[in-house]
Amino acid sequence: MASRALRGVPRRRTGGASVDGVIVDSAVYRQGERIVDDVPPTELGQVRKLATEPGDFVWVGLHEPTEHELATVEEEFGLHPLAVEDAFTAHQRPKLERYEYTLFLTLKSLWYVDENDAVETGEINMFVGKDFVITVRHGSGSELGSARRDLEAKSGVLTHGPSAVVYAVCDRVVDGYLSVVSSLEEDVDEVETSVFSPQRTRDSARIYTLKREIAEARRAVMPLREPLRRFATGAVPGIDEHSAPFFRDVLDHLNQAAETVDGLDQLLSTAFDAHIAQISVQQNEDMRKISAGAALVVVPTLIAGIYGMNFRHMPELAWRFGYLYAVLLMITAVCVLLVWFKRSGWL
Repeated sequence: MASRALRGVPRRRTGGASVDGVIVDSAVYRQGERIVDDVPPTELGQVRKLATEPGDFVWVGLHEPTEHELATVEEEFGLHPLAVEDAFTAHQRPKLERYEYTLFLTLKSLWYVDENDAVETGEINMFVGKDFVITVRHGSGSELGSARRDLEAKSGVLTHGPSAVVYAVCDRVVDGYLSVVSSLEEDVDEVETSVFSPQRTRDSARIYTLKREIAEARRAVMPLREPLRRFATGAVPGIDEHSAPFFRDVLDHLNQAAETVDGLDQLLSTAFDAHIAQISVQQNEDMRKISAGAALVVVPTLIAGIYGMNFRHMPELAWRFGYLYAVLLMITAVCVLLVWFKRSGWL
């Protein structure tokens, strides 16, 4: 079954405001190059001061921080408390909001567990400022280390500043959508093959499970289309307009995933209707076979009942071959009915 709650939602703890252990990676970037690696958590207050030249920015990646740990980051980077609350609470729908000079973007990450036909969900929250990006991840399947490495290998893209990070994260998340949708397509194909096979199958439970997983994917994919459309058209202040072509490519992939999700949902609905229709047809066939079988028993029973009546004056009662006649009559009647039912398709 799909996870209806995010895996690894941060636990509420008390204590100090240290962020040791939750910073997955942090760095300062200048002209498309990483110039400062892994800033210690105790020096978050100084990290922005290292971005001294135009275009410099900081990228801090957090994984499942606590409320106090996020409060430290809020204080150091001047984040809006409402956005910080959303990033801590998680369970947000994909959205894009502006708080003063900071953008707040929420994305749902998806991954597929094939043995359970399950779509698991995580969440990525991004704070985007003029000279910083902070990513807050929830869930084990939403890692961004590979996205960071891929982006650092593209210095030309990285020169777009925080916009490049937003693009890289969105691109990685949408690629995950395409992978999940591809796995769902395989499962839907299996269901269709099973539904229309000559064997009797019980597909209704799996169809229902897959429809729930598709609904899970839909909740991640559909709301993200509007924020990416705004990025792709350069309609978001604070996002480099030169990044628009990259966002258009991501939007194209997202639309592809959305269309496939809609198509799979319709296919499953059709497969379910076909499954119900086949059950009805099979029940009708069963009733015909039961009726035919009953007829094969009723006719000889009728003959035996007639000849078993205790009347003194009945035809063939005193006949020497009466018993043999009755048995042959039963066999003949059953054979005639059997041939008739075979030709009519009842048996």
